[in-house]
Amino acid sequence: MHAEEREQHEPVRPICIVCQQPKESGIRIVTEFLCESCEAELVRTDVQDEKYPFYIRQLKRIWYQQNA
Repeated sequence: MHAEEREQHEPVRPICIVCQQPKESGIRIVTEFLCESCEAELVRTDVQDEKYPFYIRQLKRIWYQQNA
């Protein structure tokens, strides 16, 4: 099977709004997808953590798109 044929038969995986990677499992929030690993990291991240503002910026994209 050629690569093109294999790609046609593989299901399209949604792209995570945080890590921008195609993933198989996660949750949908409005029209966006959040993968399991990013969801778990987000839940564990303390508000004082340096990564916290990044997660907030990424999640704000959901609401900005919804209100556009």
